[in-house]
Amino acid sequence: MSDEAQQKATSPQRGHASESAEQTVTGAGGEADAGSEPRNGGGHAHDPFFETAARLLAEGRETFRFDTFGDEAFWSGTLGLDRAIARVSPKQALAVGLKVDVDALPAGLVAALRAGKVDLDDPAVTRRLLRANAVVGVTGLFKPSSGIPQIGIQCALCHSTVDDSFAPGIGHRLDGWANRDLNVGAIIALAPNLQPIASLLHITVDQLKVVLASWGPGKFDAVVFLDGKAFRPDGKSAATLLPAAFGLAGVPLHTYTGWGSVTYWNAFVANLIMHGKGNFFDPRLDNAAKFPIAAENRFGHITIAEDEDRITPKLPALHVYQLALAAPRPPAGSFDPALAELGHRLFNGKARCATCHHQHRTEPGWNMHTGDEIGIDDFAARRSPDEHYRTTPLPGLWTHMKGGFYHDGRFATLLDVVNHYDTVMKLGLTAQDKTALVEYLKSI
Repeated sequence: MSDEAQQKATSPQRGHASESAEQTVTGAGGEADAGSEPRNGGGHAHDPFFETAARLLAEGRETFRFDTFGDEAFWSGTLGLDRAIARVSPKQALAVGLKVDVDALPAGLVAALRAGKVDLDDPAVTRRLLRANAVVGVTGLFKPSSGIPQIGIQCALCHSTVDDSFAPGIGHRLDGWANRDLNVGAIIALAPNLQPIASLLHITVDQLKVVLASWGPGKFDAVVFLDGKAFRPDGKSAATLLPAAFGLAGVPLHTYTGWGSVTYWNAFVANLIMHGKGNFFDPRLDNAAKFPIAAENRFGHITIAEDEDRITPKLPALHVYQLALAAPRPPAGSFDPALAELGHRLFNGKARCATCHHQHRTEPGWNMHTGDEIGIDDFAARRSPDEHYRTTPLPGLWTHMKGGFYHDGRFATLLDVVNHYDTVMKLGLTAQDKTALVEYLKSI
């Protein structure tokens, strides 16, 4: 039996995630377009364009939420994370930022949770949640002969959260939202066998644990596995904030420091970070001076047989789904409308924000800047192929107030960001101007 067939045979049912194609098209971005009407007055039933879009969105959502790309071979087979998870209680899982999809829970378990009759200190409950496919971004692949599942991860682990509607950490999925509670380093550190990662980086396991502990909630360092630079020159962690994956349609480059498009980064992460089974090509990683770890291990030239590639065929639909994730609108009462209106005028005028953030988003075209241009150091930029920072789209800023702003969270608040640009660009903003700008940024 192939790996993919085995995964289908051993994975839990996913009926809660397989809404109709029409629901997928109207709901992928978090809201339906209530004002839209089908063309020709005949609905969408026989529209080939609609059918194609609906199919890709449904497939892309399934991939985003549930596809491990075969990475359980690494996380369980190599690192032994399954053995660690067998000892983790729901309370411990929630403490490191893992989220639970309430819509995936059996009705009986929901009722028991409401009644306080579930022991959240019992690791057996964690396995029950995995059997229900309710842990966002984590799949437990159960075999009949074992009560301990193999563990695989998905895109949703870092780029989805829940609305906490049932309890903190338990609620309805919010795809594309950055999980700023997720402590990736702490989760990886649970694995019994960290030697393969330590050997890759040419450090000891104890040194690796120091690196993993330095990330903290909401941060991850993908580039350390390419260049081995775990810390900045000032001694701070080189990790960056987990970014939102919504509102990216029309944005030329999709990471803090450029790297490439959504499809490029999906292939990069699925192959090099998630350790799925696929093909990947990027000769820029052959630069041994910039990327010594990647060059040594030929990470830019990963090749497997086409019929074993579980990543590349999924990229088109995954791309469509992610671009369909619209930035969520801020809740009523979360900003001052009058001040936001003043901030809007400042954004397009005196504050010069629209110079880079066209239509609140990013430059159409080459949306990259040097550290000097935005008044910061270039450490993170120099870790990327083009050594620039991307102009970040602004819609949905209100969803990730936790963790700070900029790529590494160096500015704790939006006011800190406004103060920074006021100083660097000599804008001459008043205290009221700054307050108004912050209210406007919260309203986007």
